[in-house]
Amino acid sequence: MQKKVHYSQPARFNYQTLADICDVISSAKSMQAAARATVDYLTHHLGLKGAALMLLNRRSKKLEISASQGLSDYYLNKGPISAGRSIAASINEGPVAIFNVRDDPRLQYPQEAEREGIESLLSVPLMLRGKAMGVLRLYTADPWEFTMDDVTFVQAVSLMLALVLDNIRVSKAYKISIEELKILRPVQRTNKRTLHE
Repeated sequence: MQKKVHYSQPARFNYQTLADICDVISSAKSMQAAARATVDYLTHHLGLKGAALMLLNRRSKKLEISASQGLSDYYLNKGPISAGRSIAASINEGPVAIFNVRDDPRLQYPQEAEREGIESLLSVPLMLRGKAMGVLRLYTADPWEFTMDDVTFVQAVSLMLALVLDNIRVSKAYKISIEELKILRPVQRTNKRTLHE
């Protein structure tokens, strides 16, 4: 029996959804909270099998899972994801939409994706000031023909997420610097004049 092909529903990919996601992630106090809020909202609101945010480890050149929703531990621990192989190359080349995980040679772990019950996926890079930070991936349980509007929507989400993550990182670094300066600053004693002077 052939599975039904899903086309995006405009009610789900719209400005209100984008505003809701922006509101959810902009109120996050930590990078982990922003990442978790994004994947949770996308998975539930768009009716996905799952979603994952993977950030680039600049030393190892591997993508590391920062947050995920709807995916098993087996799938998440399937092996290292090389930033230079398979669809991980989307981190530098742009979005990649895969309609059928079983028939696409770009997947690094196709058997594991099939075992997980994933039919289609969309991988969109998180970019900030021209530098790759990671990827945002959406997974569907049924074949899904992602449209250009779908891709553009997810790109907008990934751009907002990249900005929020960078802002949280900078704010945290700023607070740490302030605390270190307070420690290093010599204690200044106020000179009080006495009546005899």
